[in-house]
Amino acid sequence: MSASLLEQLIDALRVLPGVGGKSAQRMAYQLLERDRDGGRRLSAALAQAMEHVGHCAQCRDFTEGPLCAICASASRDRHQLCAVETPADRLAIEQATGYRGLYFVLQGRLSPLDGIGPRELGLERLSARLAEGEVSELIIATNPTVEGEATAHYLAQLARQAKVRPMRLAHGVPLGGELEYVDRGTLSHAFGSRSEMG
Repeated sequence: MSASLLEQLIDALRVLPGVGGKSAQRMAYQLLERDRDGGRRLSAALAQAMEHVGHCAQCRDFTEGPLCAICASASRDRHQLCAVETPADRLAIEQATGYRGLYFVLQGRLSPLDGIGPRELGLERLSARLAEGEVSELIIATNPTVEGEATAHYLAQLARQAKVRPMRLAHGVPLGGELEYVDRGTLSHAFGSRSEMG
């Protein structure tokens, strides 16, 4: 016997991070009982995003076209490249700092136990980009977690092989924290006082 439409809706809502069975049930009931128009807008926006949002050919951030707005901008400094784990980290840096260079979004961090290696992070593409010679400074803005630090060291090695100066965000970002949740002042200070990795 197949699941009812309500059960399918509840199950579908559970794919979101932090949403368990009870939360999904509450969301489904809210949409069906009080906000069907909102549910229709959510459904339409979700369908459009799933169909039309892809990855930038240059930095791997989310975009609707071949290049994101940052990579396509002629006003960005092409000698600086900032490597971040997620689009949320890129947005946090963009909002909290005056950084005007380009980005490379890893879409994760090295985690062999989870099957995430250099290939999954697009590091061949990053290595090729560094080898082109346009980038002189790679700012490594991975999160200060165990996996983030391992990823940072790997990125620093890639940069050195390409004769690019690897820089790491300064301390001030709490160890074990996530850039997405760090307050703007701390993130701005850490970004402004980044240092070269040894």
